[in-house]
Amino acid sequence: MVDTDSGPGTPGPRFAQLRVLWSFVRPHRGKLALGLVLALAGSALQLANPMVIKLVLDTVSDGGDLLGPITLLLGLFAVGAVFGVWHWILLGTVAEKVVLDARTSLVRRYFRAALVPLSRRPSGELVTRATSDTVLLREAASSSVISLVNGGVLLTGTLVMMGVLDLFLLAITFVAVLVVTALFLTLMPSLARAQERAQNSLGLMGGVLDGALRAIRTVKVSRAEERLGGRILEHARESARHGVRSVRREAVAWTIAFSGIQLAIIAILGAGALRVSSGDIGVSTLIAFLLYAFTLMTPVMELSQSVTTLQSGVAAARRIREVEAIPLEPSSEEPDASAPAAPADGDREDALLELRGVTARYAPGAESALDGVDLAIPRRGHTAIVGPSGAGKTTVLSLLLRFLEPEEGRLFLDGTPYRELTPAQVRGHFAYVEQDTPVIPGTVRDNLLFSRPDATEEEVRRVLAQVRLADKVDALEEGLDTPLEATSFSGGQRQRIALARALLRSPDVLLLDEATSQVDAITEAAITESVRAHAARAAVVTVAHRLSTVIRADTIVLMEDGRVRDRGTHRELMDRDDLYRELIAALHIAGSGTPAPGGDRTAADRAAPVT
Repeated sequence: MVDTDSGPGTPGPRFAQLRVLWSFVRPHRGKLALGLVLALAGSALQLANPMVIKLVLDTVSDGGDLLGPITLLLGLFAVGAVFGVWHWILLGTVAEKVVLDARTSLVRRYFRAALVPLSRRPSGELVTRATSDTVLLREAASSSVISLVNGGVLLTGTLVMMGVLDLFLLAITFVAVLVVTALFLTLMPSLARAQERAQNSLGLMGGVLDGALRAIRTVKVSRAEERLGGRILEHARESARHGVRSVRREAVAWTIAFSGIQLAIIAILGAGALRVSSGDIGVSTLIAFLLYAFTLMTPVMELSQSVTTLQSGVAAARRIREVEAIPLEPSSEEPDASAPAAPADGDREDALLELRGVTARYAPGAESALDGVDLAIPRRGHTAIVGPSGAGKTTVLSLLLRFLEPEEGRLFLDGTPYRELTPAQVRGHFAYVEQDTPVIPGTVRDNLLFSRPDATEEEVRRVLAQVRLADKVDALEEGLDTPLEATSFSGGQRQRIALARALLRSPDVLLLDEATSQVDAITEAAITESVRAHAARAAVVTVAHRLSTVIRADTIVLMEDGRVRDRGTHRELMDRDDLYRELIAALHIAGSGTPAPGGDRTAADRAAPVT
């Protein structure tokens, strides 16, 4: 895997990633400032404790009254406990809100992102970034920054108080701190790289696992469980390898920090004992100094842990920033005065949707999916789009739904250029039935009402009857409130639910991408009648892969190599277009096993499935 760490010589990218962390911190900066004040107050109390203990020891040796020093010591303890609880709860609350803000930002980005660049990323990886990566931000964007500041202040304050007690012992401590800091900082860059690589591997594993579980039937039939499982586990093993490498470096860093302070304490004890015996300092001073030495372990460990956490957060911020780089769907633009005026012929005047000279491709430099396509779709009627695989049929639907933007040419909705409308405004005129008919999480009712939540029970029953699902739903124990899972309904039943959802929407344009490919001929006949009834009052556009759908359409658009080759009725295309006759003949062979000559077909052909 390529090392993407910027290294010490190029601080710009690292600061950019810290700005990503700050973007999550900014809304909570007031509470974080209060958390810092509480942390500093706690550190001040912690610094005062050894001095108060020295006062107690000196009072004992002088035979004085202990009530005052003991009361002061207990007071410091009580105030410190209150500040500690307050600080803990405050930062914990902020940390959870930071995670929520990060997840909210990512989820909104996913649903506002342009479809084509978003679909290039495995869904499992996107889920990983919204779950585990945001957890890494939890401490990095909240308590780690405060801990760095507080730890630095506590470390400095401890060293100052040590200097007040004895400069010689301070010099020993200072050397130990410098050595520990240098060794610790040397390990940090490799620790950050290991953590980032572990997260990247985890994201890849999530992406492949998600795709494999979606295609589990194909995996099992292909006997590819071990092969695909091995591929997934290889990503898991790679993540574990980088994770172990990170743990090793972290363990070494912490051991250095802990051991360095322990060795410093031993050196202080030995040198301090000599200074006590020589009369340079008193026993109470040595004890207080040792207490500060033990206190020194707190800021050193706090700083080391905060730097480690911050490194993890920076790695997560980099991955989150990659998601934020996914382009959003376009917003509406101002009218383009240079756009060609709409031709004033009868067909154009009656057109609800138009493509004018549209060229489109799915990536810069890729082969064009559409090349100079002109197409008008009337306000009412059934338009079928047919052609060989790769002809550009699905691309037309993607352009109409604004999932894809044209490279050249313009699209119009009721005479208004698409670019003057938001994607939501465009899609408000459509209902869409996908070929794969994915299940929306929830019940049957949730799925049916997904596009029109205010539909009545009577309207729901009507569309269920149209797609011949009313009996099936009534037979369910919970009826419409039955959870709709991918395994509880057949492909044809899920397809009919998707079509019922679209019909319930009663849109201006009904887009069907092989909407009857998984249903039987009897059910298809009933569905076709519903579609024709809708076409009598609105527009229906079908990517037709069934002969029965093709021959009944009002207009058939024949596409080839990203262009419109011909258009007309079934009879007209049969009479004049060789490619169309070849498609029909091939489909008839697939349906009945006997070749069909050119010309119009009989009713037997109408049930032949298109492949």
